[in-house]
Formats: sequence, structure tokens, C-alpha cells
Amino acid sequence: GPGPTCVLGIDLGTTSVKAALVTGTERGLALAQSCSRETQAHSDSPGAAPQGMEQDVQKIIRALNECLAALPQQQLQQVTHVGISGQMHGVVFWKSDKGCKWSESGPGPAFEADEVSHLVTWQDGRCSPTFLTSLPLPQSHVSLATGFGCATVFWYSKNSPDFLKAYDAAGTIQDYVVAMLCDLKKPLMSVQNAASWGYFNCRNKSWNTEILKKSGFPVHLLPEVGDPGSIAGRTTCAWHGIPKGAKVGIALGDFQCSVYSCLTERTDAVLNFSTSAQLTISMPLGFQPPEAPDPSSAVTYFPYFNGDYLAVAASLNGGNVLATFVGMVAQWAQELGFQVQESAIYPRIIQAALAQKHSKLSVHPTIFGERHLPELLASVSSIGASELSLGHVTRALCRGLVENLCSMFPVQHLQELGVSRILGSGSALARNEVLRQEVERIFPFPVVYGKDVDAAVGAAMVM
Repeated sequence: GPGPTCVLGIDLGTTSVKAALVTGTERGLALAQSCSRETQAHSDSPGAAPQGMEQDVQKIIRALNECLAALPQQQLQQVTHVGISGQMHGVVFWKSDKGCKWSESGPGPAFEADEVSHLVTWQDGRCSPTFLTSLPLPQSHVSLATGFGCATVFWYSKNSPDFLKAYDAAGTIQDYVVAMLCDLKKPLMSVQNAASWGYFNCRNKSWNTEILKKSGFPVHLLPEVGDPGSIAGRTTCAWHGIPKGAKVGIALGDFQCSVYSCLTERTDAVLNFSTSAQLTISMPLGFQPPEAPDPSSAVTYFPYFNGDYLAVAASLNGGNVLATFVGMVAQWAQELGFQVQESAIYPRIIQAALAQKHSKLSVHPTIFGERHLPELLASVSSIGASELSLGHVTRALCRGLVENLCSMFPVQHLQELGVSRILGSGSALARNEVLRQEVERIFPFPVVYGKDVDAAVGAAMVM
């Protein structure tokens, strides 16, 4: 007979796409199967180079199709609900009636991106501080930053208005996928993603339409907004063998889904080190964010589920800093006439740092700036002749990354909010023992590892 019903969770990340099949068991939800594929979707952005950061949507959808094709057909046929999360802040534009092309492939129809722009990602830097200060002040608890959807739309409307004329719909990459699956004429966006775009008031769940209209913003591109956890529609055909009519949830933020996949106690803080880094705790029941943001504050409040909020110190500097450091070492080696693979460098620098328990060297590692201090770049101080080894520098760099996050969300503030332990997660933390040692040295709470965050699983759990 038919097997147990399944929920499919999908996460459309910065570097990869992941799909997870979750089934109900007597002990609760269990991960049955998962698959991930690197998107390799980075694309040039000639109009905004070198600050632009764009991805090819066709490549992202291709990776998604490859992921689903690799999952067991029998279980896909048992899917009743689909939950989708993805990278927040970014924006993609499409023609609502020509956003994709459906074709028969393998066990069931699949779609490919058609009349769709590139995805301008959350890492995009085209909106300079000067440009941002020229924009109207949002009526929102979230400060506007480069990479935010509404800021990017403003940039296009002022620098390349003809570009926008080709499209009549916009959303995050996850909103686009939901719209294609359910054939939505008007995109539907969750409060989570809307807040991440800027110019959205979480208290009354509405866009700052009047403020935007007065500044010539193309408000017809703004999606409709619904509550996270609600149903956006149903699949219009048997996508990859998933039955036609399966319920599709409104697209969610990858950050909220990651937290949802591992947060069990309100007194837990989640420390995640992957491409970027975040320290998160759920706020007390009934908490409402301030009406206006404090631009100098490093803590922001993200809409979560059921009206709750997460307090988040979201650093732009995490595993990407370590990757840049490894790239620098590889480049130096190449300039000296040696060929060394970056994959071989990473374990070596960790090994060297493990041999150096202490370093007086001080690294302030904010090479990507921070949203609350965009112009504060990295620096190195207390450089002594005896502290120049690769081990010393790597140790100091790892300590600097943790200290930077701790400066954004101080220990005293965590204690006041009742934090009793930290759940450590993310790829950078998993593969870097030095980083884990520095977390335990700097934070005075028990740290639990292995309860890894997984946005695809979180998206399935919400359904």
C-alpha cells in the first residue's frame, strides 16, 4: 500500500540548493532523505560592477531540478505539502505570465526559468551609503541596507528605469519558485521576507506604500503579504512526481527556518557560523519591536512564527572571511611560484592554529563591513615579531570573528534575556575546532554542538 505521507522542504541558499523529505513517525518528525546541489550561479552584473552581486536564476532552478530528480520517486509521490525557504533580502524580477516554461522530464513535469532577471542577492553592494541616505526614511523597525529588495528596486528606478519596464512581478528567489509552482498571477510573500526587503511595517503588516509612491517607487512590483506558515496555493501539475494539488506554503526566510529546525527551548541561543554568522534568541512572548530602528544597534528583530520575534546579531563576516583568508594564502603561494589547492590549505591552517593556544595578535575581521557600521573595515593590531606564524594569525582571526559577534550581542544582554546555553551550528563551526575553542572561551554558557541547523528541514517542519 502507499507509504507514509511526506513533506518536502526546500532551501534555495547562497551557494547551494537543498531538498529534504520529512516523514512523521511515532517519535515525531524524521528526515527520510535529503539531497543538495551547488548552484554555481554567480554571474557578472555589468550595470553595477564591481559592487554588484548577482546570480543566474536558470542555474538555481537547474540545481533544484537535479536535487528533486535525485530523491526517491516513491517518496515524492507521497508528498502532501511543500515548504520552501531561501536567501532573504534579495530580489528577482519576472513576467508573471512568462516566468517559466514547463516540460515533461523523467517521472513528472518540471519547470525552467524563462523571462526572469538575474537574482540580485543579499550580498549586493551597489547601494552606497550616499545613495541610501538619499532615499526616504522607512516606517519600519528595520534599517535599510544595500542588498535589501526595496533598496535595489530604488537603484534600478533611478539608474536603469528601462530594465524594470520588462517585468511586472518581483519577489525573493523563494517567492518566485512558489509563484511558478502555484501559477500565482501576483506574487505572495511572507512577513519574514517582506521585513527583509525594507519599507515594511511589521506591526500592521503592510508596505510603506504612500512613502514609496511619493518617491517614484514602482509600487505595482510589491508582492502581496501573508503570514508565515500559511498556504500560498497548490501545485498545478505533478511536479517531479509530487502529486498535483499538493499544498505549497508561503515562502519563508532561510534564517527563520534554520532556527526553527533546532530551537527547542526559549532559553537557548543559536550561534550559527556558515557563510556569514548569527547569534539569535527568541524574544519573550508578546514582544513588539520599536517603531523606528536604532541605526547604531547591531541587534535586529526578525519576524518569526505565530507573531513571535527573534533578536538577531547578524554579522556579514563569518566563514566568508576564513575563505577569503585561505584564498589570500593560495594567491601568495601562487605569486611565489607554488601551486597549492585551497582545499589543502584550510586543514593546514587549522592544524597550525591548534598548536598556538594564545596569540597577542588582534584581528578585527570585518572585511565585509557590518550593516550597522558599513564603513568599518578590517584591521590588525598588536603585531609582534614572534606572532607572525600562520598558526598565530589563524588563531587570532578565529578569535576576532567570535569577538566581533560577541561585541554585537554582549554576554550581559544574553544573560538579561535568560540564555542558559548556546546551540552551536553551521559549516564553518563544524569543520573548525579553533573556532569552537574560541566560542567556548568567550561565551560563559554551556555550548552544545551537533544539533545542526537545516533550513530545508525547518521549512518542512513548519508545514
